[in-house]
Amino acid sequence: MLSAPLETTVRPVLPVDLPLTLGPLRRGNDPAMRRDRSGAWWRATLTPDGPASVRYQQRGSAVAVRAWGPGAAWCLETAPELLGARDHLDGFEPAGLVGELHRRLPGLRIARSRAVFEAIVPTILEQKVTGKEARASYHALVRAWGTPSPGPEPLLVPPGPELLARAPYWEFHPLGVEMKRANAIRSAATRAGRLEAVAALPPAVARQRLQAVPGVGPWTAAEVALVALGDPDAVPVGDFHLPHLVSNALAGEPRGTDERMLELLAPFAGHRGRVIRLLSRSGQWSPRRGPRMAVRSFKRI
Repeated sequence: MLSAPLETTVRPVLPVDLPLTLGPLRRGNDPAMRRDRSGAWWRATLTPDGPASVRYQQRGSAVAVRAWGPGAAWCLETAPELLGARDHLDGFEPAGLVGELHRRLPGLRIARSRAVFEAIVPTILEQKVTGKEARASYHALVRAWGTPSPGPEPLLVPPGPELLARAPYWEFHPLGVEMKRANAIRSAATRAGRLEAVAALPPAVARQRLQAVPGVGPWTAAEVALVALGDPDAVPVGDFHLPHLVSNALAGEPRGTDERMLELLAPFAGHRGRVIRLLSRSGQWSPRRGPRMAVRSFKRI
């Protein structure tokens, strides 16, 4: 029998738009996260106290939170941070396109899930492949090794580090994951305790600690920091598309480099990750050149 949920209401100081704030945590057709027809967001997660299912429902300026499972109390305790309670706009007074987007999207908060390992697995899967490939692999991984969530919504809790640390490479292969990314995930799994501990560190220090894990570079560390650490200044250097987006949107230059991106973002120091999130909603992506990267299947290799 399903146990009664724990409940709380979060009343954010800054406005919160759930799709803009929680959307970056969802990976495509995510077995662990979805939005229902009522507009509520559901998330299955593995907390320090065990698995949990959580429902977030907008109620005007407040958010009603209900949680089930052994990790329910932890999810309620950390719900304000997930919804951007630590996010602040100090020193952020943008003009031009960024200012317009900021006014148009006032509810965009930088979430802080504190689930570092849970964020690093799908981010490693996104290394050097198309988004479609990465989402398919993550979907397959959670379907293969996830466990049913304790709430009423049919979600799967992502597999924990103990399982992934002992999984041999060849069990990743049918999921569309080659040896390099599989080994990076397994390496992160063996260091899961130290990874979770970086949530207590200043964001810049935390990003450096993440990069001490084999297979985790600046891009992966920044992507994890944006969803798990609530870091509004994280810049995913090494991304294929972002330099072009930033250069095109801020300077009218269709093609960009990491160096040019960092130069254009420099005036927004402290909020560079927030600016990237805003620009990604502008529609001003650089025109594509040449054929799209082919979607591959490592299962056939």
